[in-house]
Formats: sequence, structure tokens, C-alpha cells
Amino acid sequence: MTPSARLAGSIDLLTAIDATPRRPADATANDFFRARRYIGSGDRRAVSDRVWKVLRAKYRLSWWLKRMEAGATPRLLVAASLLLEGWTYSGVDQAFSGGQFGPEPLIDVERRALKKFENHTLDHPDQPPHVRLEIPEWIYPYFAQRFGERLEQEARNFGEPAPLDLRVNLLQTTRDQARAVLAGEGITAEDTRLSPFGLRIPERRAVTTGPAFQAGLVEIQDEGSQLVALLCDVKPGMRVLDWCAGAGGKTLALAMMMENKGQIVAADVSVPRLEGAVRRLRRAGVHNVERHLSGEAGDKWAKRRAKSFDRVLVDAPCTGTGTWRRNPDARFRLMPVDLEELQVKQAAILQTASSFVKPGGRLIYATCSILSEENSAQIERFLAANLDFELVPVEEIAVVPKGAVGDGPYLSLTPLTHGTDGFFGAVMARKAG
Repeated sequence: MTPSARLAGSIDLLTAIDATPRRPADATANDFFRARRYIGSGDRRAVSDRVWKVLRAKYRLSWWLKRMEAGATPRLLVAASLLLEGWTYSGVDQAFSGGQFGPEPLIDVERRALKKFENHTLDHPDQPPHVRLEIPEWIYPYFAQRFGERLEQEARNFGEPAPLDLRVNLLQTTRDQARAVLAGEGITAEDTRLSPFGLRIPERRAVTTGPAFQAGLVEIQDEGSQLVALLCDVKPGMRVLDWCAGAGGKTLALAMMMENKGQIVAADVSVPRLEGAVRRLRRAGVHNVERHLSGEAGDKWAKRRAKSFDRVLVDAPCTGTGTWRRNPDARFRLMPVDLEELQVKQAAILQTASSFVKPGGRLIYATCSILSEENSAQIERFLAANLDFELVPVEEIAVVPKGAVGDGPYLSLTPLTHGTDGFFGAVMARKAG
């Protein structure tokens, strides 16, 4: 593709994302490229990179365009992003030439706006704080309450692209061996700072088609998610329930730490997600996991297994505010009603999951959110209503790296402080008496 054709592709993809505002941008992008198989891998990467740059700066770009008396259309958002990278107005005008496969020529209102925007920086003193920090206005107070004086630094880090983290599958290999296989693919990976079985690739690379991934030596998993798995402190021979297992990312990590010994039940309300986990389990060589479709009326399975598990992990559905580095579009999809409904759902899921914990066993609650309302507030309410459970401070769990322990009794990770996605984790034990 020519540079102009790549810009046209970026505009088309951004238009498709805008047309389905409640759908994750990466899902829309997958469909977009699947329908255009003629676009090569390098061009796909260039188009995606351009669109994700726009999404990371959309509040500020839109603010500028409104100031220039123009609408924040996909065409203008892409064009303005070029000016921020050192393109001249004349260069942008030429790229929008209307030539074969390129964007249609700029119209007068677009030209006036871009001429005014040329040579400006993205930030401006007149921008409201939520615009400057790329946070939805309604959710800004929650961030301010959570981070206080660190708000500016923390929020800026949520806007940076995330590295690619891998979890080495110790059932199949060692971290050194996996790193060597990746090096043979031309991929340089470094040990993660906190996870004892993680590797980090500084930038996005296509690893899923390579030998290391195909042989089950590595899985894509953020270092923070790996630390949540460590928080469970599982051991070979235990009975473990992953109550919101999804596609099995943490299930795989738990099986590895249990050395394929004992029993893990991966439960979820979604059949497609559980079916997706099967492929991952086979590739990883995991054979101590069984699946269970939860949420069915009159679930006899649940009644028979009450108070029978050593560990129950609840990776609860949440706002996903901790994942904005990877999913910058997620902030546009969030509505106040989402937070309200999720808090009710989280409390119900946590209460249900607690029924499976045996005396002396542990209940682990985790989210990829940084909002206190979904995290510490949920734990406080649960403990107040369930006096047979008590909090286990994270610092008392030996397998959790000291660098991952926050100020309080919880696991509380952020991109700025830990270099991971934003994660929360809490451990509670059912009293043995």
C-alpha cells in the first residue's frame, strides 16, 4: 500500500470503530482486516498503529478540532495526528489527493482547521483536566480520588502503549530456553521485573505464529495478570476453582504452578469462552483442568461442591480501567450505568463464589480496574457481611514479590508504579473454626 492508501485505510477503520461504539475496537479491527485479506501484515500494522494513536489522543484532538470550528471526523482526526508527528500542512494536503486508493481531497473547512492546527502541540493550558489526561469527564473524579497527587503521572502512563508480556509455560520449558527460542525467531525478550516466569517484549510483535507460541512454550499474558495468579498461592494436589475463567489465561498459570497435579475447575457463563480455553489447554500440555458452565438454573453441581475447594479465584467482570494502555477505546464505551451495574454483579459473583471455599481455604478476588468502588469497597462490604471470612494481607503471601506489595493489604498494580496493566487483588480466608 502507498502512504496515502494506508491513511485511507486508517480513516475507514476509524469510521468502522465509530459506527459500533459499544464494541471493542480490536474486535472491529479483526473483522475489518479479515474482510480485506489483500492488506499485507506491514500495512495492517501501519493502519492499526495510526488508528490506535488517534484513540490514545482522541479527547485532546477533538478539543483542538472543536477550537478550530471543525468536527472530530475520522478524516480530520487522522490528518491532525499527522501534523503532530512533524508533517507539514502541505504534506497532509498532498496525501489527501484523491488519487487511487488515497483519501478524498480536503474540503475548505478541513483545510482551515488543519492550517490553524499546524505547529501546535497536543496539550494546551486551556484544556480541562479530564481532556488533558484523556479520561472521560464523568469518571475523572474517581481517578482523582484514587490517585490524589499522583493523578497526572498515573494517568499519563495509562495513555502509553503497553509492551507485550509473555508467561513462560514451565510445564514445557524454562525461561532461559523460551527466551532462546524467541531469539531464534528474531524476537528479543527480557525477564519481567516482578513475575518469576514472565518475559517482556518492548513492542508489539507477531508471536502467535512462531514456534515458541505454537509449541506451548509461552502464552500472551500481562505481567500483572501473572501476579494475580501468583496471589492464589496454589500448590500441587490442591482443588482449585477458577470461577470466572473466561478463555483460561489464569487457569493455565494455575495449572503450571500446580505442576499439572491436583484438580482445577474452569467455570464460566460463556460456552464460546470455555471452548476457546480447550485449545489453549491442549497447546500448553495441561491435563488437570475440567470445565463447567456456570449460571444454569438449579445448578446441582454447585450444591454438591459447596465448601470443597482449597482456592477459589474470582476474576470479576469490571470496567477494565486498568487496561487502557492496551484498549484505549474502552474509555469511550464506559457509561456511569456500567459502573453501577458492575458493582452489583461483582458483589453477587463474589458471594456465590465464596460458598465453594472450604474451611481454611482462600477466596481470591481480582479485577483489571483501578477504581476503589470495584475493589477495596467490594472487599470491605463482603467481609462485613461474611464474618466467617478474614482478610489475608498480601505481604503475608510469600510467593508474591515484595515489589508488587502496595501500601495497603491488597495487590494494587499500575503502569506507573509497576510497569503492568492496572490490577487489583485481595485474598480472604474462610476461618477454620
